[in-house]
Amino acid sequence: MVNFTSSTPSLLIRSAQKEDLPAIRQIYNQGIEDRIATLESEAKDQHYMENWFKSHQDRYTVLVAYQQEKMAGWASLNPYSQRCAYDGVADLSIYIARDCRGKGIGSQLLSALEASAKLQQFYKIVLFTFPFNTAGQQLYQKHGYRTVGTFEKQGILDGQMIDVMIMEKLLE
Repeated sequence: MVNFTSSTPSLLIRSAQKEDLPAIRQIYNQGIEDRIATLESEAKDQHYMENWFKSHQDRYTVLVAYQQEKMAGWASLNPYSQRCAYDGVADLSIYIARDCRGKGIGSQLLSALEASAKLQQFYKIVLFTFPFNTAGQQLYQKHGYRTVGTFEKQGILDGQMIDVMIMEKLLE
């Protein structure tokens, strides 16, 4: 297990363990319900999350942030492509509990996730976000991510066609 230094003394960021899955699932399902971070529309069950976690071992890490013994958020590195030409590129996910949003936890998780990505020899991180998720875009821009473009009508959410913005960062 890896611990990361946090600029907030009461915040612990560490590698996720299987015991964290119920809290990870709860926060992920909040993100699904809120319709601001994913095209997923159905809440995830424990079986889904266990399979997801199995695919997030080794290079594709999951980090959790705990504040006062409660999970405040999580972040993961995800495969970008199965093609070996993209072996050094990871996709990312960050989800923050509703009552913890806007408190700098996403920024600290993102910094820790980037440090983990460098250790795992990724040279680039890409992400996909909704154009209307301005809070997420501000977080990524603050950390040096640039907008690459927008996929128009990339998916359907609640019967509406949704555009998806692509952002990227080359890791130093």
